[in-house]
Amino acid sequence: MKRYTPTQTEIQGHRWLRLFGTLLHDPNLWHLNRRSVSGGVAIGLFVMYLPPLGQMFIAAALAIWLRVNLPIAVALVWITNPVTIPPMYYFAYMIGCWVLGLPPRGFDPAFWLDWHHWLEILEPMLIGCLICASVCALVGYTTVRILWRWRVARQVKQRQARYRALFEALDKTPSSSRQT
Repeated sequence: MKRYTPTQTEIQGHRWLRLFGTLLHDPNLWHLNRRSVSGGVAIGLFVMYLPPLGQMFIAAALAIWLRVNLPIAVALVWITNPVTIPPMYYFAYMIGCWVLGLPPRGFDPAFWLDWHHWLEILEPMLIGCLICASVCALVGYTTVRILWRWRVARQVKQRQARYRALFEALDKTPSSSRQT
């Protein structure tokens, strides 16, 4: 993943990101540790449900403010794209209708593209987007934390097994050969 992410100096030299000044020098924005990665995933998954204008800048600002992994937060925003936005927002609309107790409209493109109906669908969609964003952020954060802990525990067990095997091999060698 490090191969595809821009370097710290490349991002610090970018003309739009210079307005953050020395905030980009925080090492948590670039390091891959459990806190930084899980926070970046949570921010990216939350911001992806916001309206598609300025998502990357919002994710970057939140990542800098909360001092979590900046490249991961910005990259995860791209889950929403022209192919995924309609089903994601329709699902959020359905969740919002369910929460508000409103009957949902079918997925008729003529209805959805007519701007006269937008105020009718705005409230359920915004509530649904907030719920979906919160759930996605929580699930992403928790999943990264659990997988990171599992991986570290597995590495510790493997290291312990290697040491155990090494000490057992040393115990089996004749005592005269160990003294030399």
